[in-house]
Amino acid sequence: MSKGYDHRAIETKWQQYWAQHATFRVADDSSKPKFYCLDMFPYPSGSGLHVGHLEGYTATDIVSRYKRMKGFNVLHPMGWDAFGLPAEQYAVKTGIHPAKTTADNIATFKRQMKRVGLSYDWERELSTTDPGYYRWTQWIFLKLFERGLAYVAEVPVNWCPQLGTVLANEEIIDGKSEVGGFDVIRKPMRQWVLKITAYADRLLEDLKLVEWPASTLEMQKNWIGRSIGAEVDFALADRAGAIRVFTTRPDTLFGATYMVLAPEHPLVDVITSEAQKSTVQAYRENAARKSDLQRQELDKEKTGVFTGGYAVNPVNQERLPIW
Repeated sequence: MSKGYDHRAIETKWQQYWAQHATFRVADDSSKPKFYCLDMFPYPSGSGLHVGHLEGYTATDIVSRYKRMKGFNVLHPMGWDAFGLPAEQYAVKTGIHPAKTTADNIATFKRQMKRVGLSYDWERELSTTDPGYYRWTQWIFLKLFERGLAYVAEVPVNWCPQLGTVLANEEIIDGKSEVGGFDVIRKPMRQWVLKITAYADRLLEDLKLVEWPASTLEMQKNWIGRSIGAEVDFALADRAGAIRVFTTRPDTLFGATYMVLAPEHPLVDVITSEAQKSTVQAYRENAARKSDLQRQELDKEKTGVFTGGYAVNPVNQERLPIW
């Protein structure tokens, strides 16, 4: 037995064997039980794989290899979530077409994954930038639209003027875009919205069909967010109009002492008194620079300013200050 382990020679030998014999290619085989193991497709950045990628991919690779040895017909594909602001901004700065940089980055990722020995079926590789792929995401959107599940609404979004696009909460760090470090503001804009609420009950019911940890199931239930309660109208004091609120505990209305509106709520302009306008405007501008995640942090101190307006509690007719 050799005293040393030449990992370069051994790994290269078997990686070549796997490639030549298409060891991990999967074909239809009704004689075997099926197992589908899908990783989250990475964004192919210019920096290549990092340890976070390999931590997850190693775990799913272990499971896939185990299932193959147990006689399962394992489908374990890989692809590239290749659309994104980094490629766009790199093209703006360098003048190099994003198609080239994306293809180069994908080649680097793929080479690294093969070097690590991950057991993907590379014949099923896909990229979200491939017209043959995204034509089907467009087809799905059209089907949702035809069934009334996709519609346009004016909703609060994270808008980055310099990037000219809407950003997800996860793409914002301390009020600035993750890409470029540009200022991000919160503003209402007309956007396409998917009516996933139509499937809320089904999503909850079908959680019993998946074998997930209790903590993950609880997170999903909270994300779906079904609540049973009542809608209550609070008439505005000293002017026409009302504020409709939802509560799961109508019995607590007797103890209400004040009301709070989101800074973007259209009624803020209506109820704000002349004396409070400058204070309210300053607070709204500050809030507009924060993402939803920042505004919803549980461990931060709650803030707000009085609008100068009041609403009437419908259960006892008391005036409630609106913040």
